[in-house]
Parts: sequence; structure tokens; C-alpha cells
Amino acid sequence: MIDRRQFVLAVVVTALVAPLVSLAQQPKVPRVGILISETVSGQASRVDALRAGLRDHGYIEGKNIAIEIRSADGNYDRLPELAAELTRLKVDLIVAVGTKAVLAAMHATTTIPIVDPVMSDPVALGLSNSLARPGGNVTGSAGFGPEAYAKRLQFLKEAVPRITRVGVLVNPANTASAMQVEAMRAAAKALNLRLQVLELRAASEFESGFAAMARGRIEGIMVATDTLFRANYNEIADLAGKQKLPSTGTKEFAAAGGLIGYGVDDAAMYRHAAYFVDRILKGAKPDELPIEQATKLELVLNLKTAKALGIAIPQSLLVRADDVIR
Repeated sequence: MIDRRQFVLAVVVTALVAPLVSLAQQPKVPRVGILISETVSGQASRVDALRAGLRDHGYIEGKNIAIEIRSADGNYDRLPELAAELTRLKVDLIVAVGTKAVLAAMHATTTIPIVDPVMSDPVALGLSNSLARPGGNVTGSAGFGPEAYAKRLQFLKEAVPRITRVGVLVNPANTASAMQVEAMRAAAKALNLRLQVLELRAASEFESGFAAMARGRIEGIMVATDTLFRANYNEIADLAGKQKLPSTGTKEFAAAGGLIGYGVDDAAMYRHAAYFVDRILKGAKPDELPIEQATKLELVLNLKTAKALGIAIPQSLLVRADDVIR
């Protein structure tokens, strides 16, 4: 028979140990870092799509998953510091938004998995050894890089046959910009187009860039794929409209007021990125997850912009459009 002192001691020990046992039995809440090259507001639709994908896989933020967002706000020099901060937080993986963000994350860690939802050309950029066997800590999905740039110029020439001089907006801070320009030059040569490359590093340079194009008698513009431009599509489309310049870029650029958009569905790819997050959180290694190639590119024509520019889009192009903005 237990005496009173033993009974009290047993009760005290149980009271102290039980919460610790309960805490130990609780599953660890995974922590996902999101590293953004530009502003959070400029990438809100992409992050929202990722969150929607996580919900598809049963992850509820604040309940069974934690998300840590770090944004460089367009100051690429801050990316290494922010990537290092995420590694110190010991996140389970990093979703990188923008090529610069991916490279910063790669330099910060070789062990924490990195997911890139929309890669330009992962092999050419040194993000992976191959699509089938990435070989490092980066995986995700690849869009169509050079092919998309060539088609955008082709569609611009088809929509406005008279143009001969095209201004190309690129951000030299983007590692992929050289590859983009090379692809555009090859396409331009085949289309008898002359390209004028305009290097813009910040939104504050947009107006001076367009002024330079006016002096150079540019007749149309091509917006390279970059997070800086993506965050400011409305302003770029507005400046192009004021100079009566037909323009081409991504699908989202056309939705923001550009004349022609061509590319992958970014929202769908970011939503699908949750598949890689889920697999990794369940134990898969990034080098075991082949990089997936996007299977569809879509053409968007903005007829509102065409009307404002006084351009009649040929029927041959209209019938190929996946979406027409009226």
C-alpha cells in the first residue's frame, strides 16, 4: 500500500512529466522558407498560388506548416543575407522566386532542398546537371526559355509586319538575361529585325529607358522575363502605350496592358510547386525528383491595347490565340 508521501510524489512527477511527454509526441511542424528577389506585393499572385497548392496537399498555414517569407525588395545585394537568415532558421526547404534568389539560396546551403517553380534553363544556368537527374539540392519545374523568346518576337512581327526595330528590356542583374538576349538575337535575324538592348536595373530607370527608345526610333518592344519587370508590368505597358509601341512579353504582361503575351501559366506552375514541397517534406531528396518540363505555352492577345494603338491583329494570329482580352 502506497503511503501519503509516495502518493503525493507520484502525483507531482506525473504533473511535471505528462506535459513533456505530450509535447514530445506532437508532430514537428515543417517550416518552409520563401525567398523573393522583388517585393512581396509584386509576387503576391505567385505566393498565393503556392499557398493554394499547399492547401491542395493538406497543409494549412499556422496549423501543420509554417511559412517564413524573406524579400529583397528589388535589392539583389540583400539576397545572400536573406538566404543565410533562412538557413539559420533551419527551414526544411526554400522556395526561391527568381533566378537570383535561387542562386543566393544555392550559395547559402548545399543541404537544404530548394524548389524553383519556374526555371528558365536550369542546366544552362548551372542550377542542375540535367532535368532527369538534377544532382544537387535544387528541383522544380522548367518553362520554355529560348523558344518562348523567339516566338514572342515572331508573334510581334506577325501582328505588326511594318516594324523593323525592336527595343528589348533586360535586367543585367539577372543571370539569365545574357541567355535571353542571345535567343532573341537569333530570332530577330531570321525575322529581319534589328534589336536595341536596353539595360534597366530599377523601376526608376523605366522612363529614361523609354526616352532612349524614342530617340532610337524604336517601333516595338520586347520585355524579357525578370522579376523586376513582372512587378512593374502595369507601368511598362502604360509607358509603351503612351509611345504607341506594340509590345510583347509574358502572358501576365498582356493581361497588364501589353499587346501580346506568350508563355507558361505562372500561377499554375507555382501551384504545382507544392507537389515538390510535399514530396520533400515527406522524405524525398531533391536530386531524386526530376525537374519537370512545362508542356504548354499559351498565346494571349490584348485587343483593347490593339485598338488603342490602331493595330488590326491579323485573323491568322487571332485564331491561334488561347485567350483574347477585349
